[in-house]
Amino acid sequence: YIHHNLRIFMHISSIFRQSLILICLNIYFTQITPLFGEENSGIDQKINDAFKPAAEFTGKMMFSPVPIGDQGIPWVILWLGIAAIILTLYFKFINVRSFPLAIKTVMGKYSKADDPGQITHFQALASALSGTVGLGNIGGVAVAISMGGAGAVFWMILIGFFSMSTKFAECTLGVKYRKIDSDGTVRGGPMYYLRDGLKEKGLEGLGKILAVLAAITFIFGAFGAGNMYQANQSCALIYDVVLNNESDDGKWIFGIIMAVLVGVVIIGGIKRVASVTSKLVPSMCIIYLLGGLIVLVFNLGNIPKAIGTIISEAFNPQSAMVGGIIGVFIQGMRRATFSNEAGLGSAPVAHAAVKTSKPASEGIVAILEPFVDTIIVCTMTALVIVSTGVYEIGQTTGTGGGILLTSEAFSTVLPWFKYILMVAVFLFAFSTMITWSYYGDRCTLYLFGEQALIYYRILYLLAMFIAGSGLIDTEVIWNFALITVAASTLPNLLGMFLLRKEMKFLLKDYLK
Repeated sequence: YIHHNLRIFMHISSIFRQSLILICLNIYFTQITPLFGEENSGIDQKINDAFKPAAEFTGKMMFSPVPIGDQGIPWVILWLGIAAIILTLYFKFINVRSFPLAIKTVMGKYSKADDPGQITHFQALASALSGTVGLGNIGGVAVAISMGGAGAVFWMILIGFFSMSTKFAECTLGVKYRKIDSDGTVRGGPMYYLRDGLKEKGLEGLGKILAVLAAITFIFGAFGAGNMYQANQSCALIYDVVLNNESDDGKWIFGIIMAVLVGVVIIGGIKRVASVTSKLVPSMCIIYLLGGLIVLVFNLGNIPKAIGTIISEAFNPQSAMVGGIIGVFIQGMRRATFSNEAGLGSAPVAHAAVKTSKPASEGIVAILEPFVDTIIVCTMTALVIVSTGVYEIGQTTGTGGGILLTSEAFSTVLPWFKYILMVAVFLFAFSTMITWSYYGDRCTLYLFGEQALIYYRILYLLAMFIAGSGLIDTEVIWNFALITVAASTLPNLLGMFLLRKEMKFLLKDYLK
């Protein structure tokens, strides 16, 4: 009893310490810095100036195009798309033939009480979904449509379909090569199956290098895609749309609140994350989907036309700025990748904690992720935007970018719909940030040991505060998020290709 309460006290004191650091930083940025004169003010501009060159340089490297016809497709998009198609063919369309089995497995039909692990199949799926179902489903879809036209949605859904097979592959490996400590704590992710899986194949040196690269890119990914982008976009919606205040005054309050709420959850580890997300994910999806359905009911007559527009513009884009069918495909693929995260290696970190003795069982469950994330939630967003006609206006200006376009679409039915969207956005952002904090947490543990976790968590909450306070432009954060997401695909997909026979054996074992 004393030990339990001591741990609670330590958690509370840690949260208080981190909150105090954020408050002191805010006082310094907003109150003390301006006293030194005009040349030392504008901390937001200084952060942008320091951040932007690195993001632009890395972005050019990661998204350098491969010439195809008159245009070029970024090589990382081809890398992900081709991998998803190959895995679908290799596993004989497992995303279709094993879909009913995935439903039965996630409902616990084949689970056993003595299976090793920490969380149930449903909790593992909810934890992973909380990391993928985020603001990319709301703001990212709007960006894809405004930049690539309605046809980008078609390619986004198609890539989501093939990505179901990629999820199966990486999550199967995540469970196979996980590590379970003596106290029952699970450690898993691409670091472990790259290191140990390739060692079994006589490629120990390559495995170690790829594992370190995966861990490093994941930590940056946690800060970019899983943290700063989510905090920035949710803050933008609340202040720019709901409160009609586009200035940065008072946004630091949102940054503090979000950091404290996330800090309370992430200190509890995967069990706390799973407990929160298993309740949060169904709730946030239901809230958002119900809101979208109401908008679609009011625009029922426009839905067939919207679907026709999406299909026709996928092959015959109307906008000259899109750059033809290749340009539409690129926008759809980019947003699908950012949204469902298939091939990044993020989901195996959460799925590795599942209670199961058959690794492929969780791989089967994981195919539901892109289905829910891209095919259901992203399609709902796209239909709302296209059927209401706001996509013809183009991307709105302001801090929030694409998310403001989605808000306009919801507000065409009833003005107060923006408040429903605000709740959904906050839940989406919150769930994504706590899950990605765990991903980065496991990678920090792998690279630097347990003593480094407290420093990682403080930096994670500090980055959340900076982005949520509007101190960095949305465009810079969006580019940084895409770069960090793309970088993690390099070691992960290469390792999956080398371990493809192991995955097929594990699948046959579970199906039998």
